[in-house]
Amino acid sequence: MLRIYTVSELTDRIQELLEGEFPEVIVEGEISNLRPSASGHLYFTLKDEKAQIKAILFQGSLRFLKFHPENGHHVLCWGRISLYKPRGEYRLIVEYLEPKGIGALQLAFEQLKRKLEQEGLFDPSRKRPLPLLPRRIGIVTSPTGAVIRDMLKILKRRFENLEILIYPVRVQGEGAAQEIAEGIEYLGKYGRVDVIIVARGGGSLEDLWAFNEEIVARCIYNSPVPVISAIGHETDYTISDFVADLRAPTPSAAAEMVVKQKEELIGKITQLQKRLENRIISLILLKEESLKRLSERLKDPRKKLMENNQRLEDLTKRLIRNISKLLHLYRNRLEGINRLLITHSPEKRLTFLERQLSQLSSSLKTAMSNTLRQKEEKLKIFMGKLDALSPLSILKRGYSITWLLPKNIIVKDSLQVMKGDLVRITLSQGELKCEVKEKS
Repeated sequence: MLRIYTVSELTDRIQELLEGEFPEVIVEGEISNLRPSASGHLYFTLKDEKAQIKAILFQGSLRFLKFHPENGHHVLCWGRISLYKPRGEYRLIVEYLEPKGIGALQLAFEQLKRKLEQEGLFDPSRKRPLPLLPRRIGIVTSPTGAVIRDMLKILKRRFENLEILIYPVRVQGEGAAQEIAEGIEYLGKYGRVDVIIVARGGGSLEDLWAFNEEIVARCIYNSPVPVISAIGHETDYTISDFVADLRAPTPSAAAEMVVKQKEELIGKITQLQKRLENRIISLILLKEESLKRLSERLKDPRKKLMENNQRLEDLTKRLIRNISKLLHLYRNRLEGINRLLITHSPEKRLTFLERQLSQLSSSLKTAMSNTLRQKEEKLKIFMGKLDALSPLSILKRGYSITWLLPKNIIVKDSLQVMKGDLVRITLSQGELKCEVKEKS
C-alpha cells in the first residue's frame, strides 16, 4: 500500500535526496536574469540551449570575486544543489564562479578599464607634463629588492644631489593596493615632491593585480603632482599605466625619464652660454656700426639751436600782436553788449507792469463791489416773493393743513376721510391730532 505524504514531508524527502546526491557540483552555463538584492546577494539564472536552473550567490562569496558577473557571461559555477521549500523550487547555491574561456582577473581588468575610460580617467588632455628638473622625487615601491636599488643607482648617476623620498609598500598580495593608494595620497599632500614614481618589477597578472585596483587608479587620478607608472616589463600593462600622466616601460626607464643627466644639463647650459655671448658680441658690433653712421650724419647742434631761437622770437612777436588784436575786438563787442543791456533794462518794464497791475487791481475791486450789491438787491426781491408764497405765511393768517393718518396725505376733500379716521392738523404754532366724528 502506498504511503500518503504531506507536502512538507515530501518536500523534506526531496531535499534530503537532492542535497545528499549533489553536495558539490560544477555547473557550466550562461548567466541571465541577473538581479542583485538589497541584502547584497546576487540572484540569476544559469542556462544552456535546452534547460535552466535558478542560482544564488550570497554576499559573503560575492566579495571574493575579482570581476563583476553580467548577463551573457559564460561561467563555471562551483556550489551545491538545494531546495527552497516555501516554493518547492530547487536551485544552485554558488560558492564561487569564474568566466569560461577567459580568466577572472583578465575579465575584471577589462571591466574596470572600460568603466574608468568612460569616466574620463584616461583622457590624454588631463595628463600633465613632467617638471624639467624636479627638486624632490617621491617613489612608492617595495623597500627591498632590485627595483629600488636600480632606480637609486640611476638617479644618483644622473643627478647626484637630487632629493628622493621613498614610501615603502607591499606591491602584491592582500592589502597591497590600499598601501599603494595611501602612499600616493601621502606623497601628493604632505611629501612636498614634484613628481611621484609608482614602481614594481615584472610578474604575472596575479602578481601585478594591486596596480589594477580601482582605489589605486583613483588616487593616481586625484594626485596634485604628476605620476609616472613604472610597473613590470615593457609588455606588461596595468590600469595604473592608463591613468598615470606618463607610463615608463620599466622602473629603470622611469628613473632615466624623470630627471635629465646632470652632465647633459651642464653641457646644454654651456652651449647656451656661448650662444648668448656670441649674440651679445654681434649686437655690440651692430650697434657700434649704427652709432658710427649716425655720428657721421650729425651736424653742429649750435646752429640748429640758433635757428630755433630765432624762429621762437618771431613766433612770440606774432602771438603778442594777435592777442592784442583779439583783446581790442572783444573789448568793443563787450561795450556794445553793455549798451544794449542798459537800453533793454528790465527795471523800466517792471515799473510799467507794477503800475498796470495796480490799475487792474483797483478796477477788479470796483467791479466786485458793484456785482455784490446787484446780487444782494436781487436776493432781497426773491426772498420777499418766497415769503409771500410760503405756506407758513398762510398759516399765520388762521389757516391750517390737515393730514390723513397714518399715510400722512394732505386732505383736500372731505371725501378723502371717513368717520373715525385719525387726522393731524398743522397750525401756525403746533399741531393737533383729532378723530373725525362727522363730515359734511
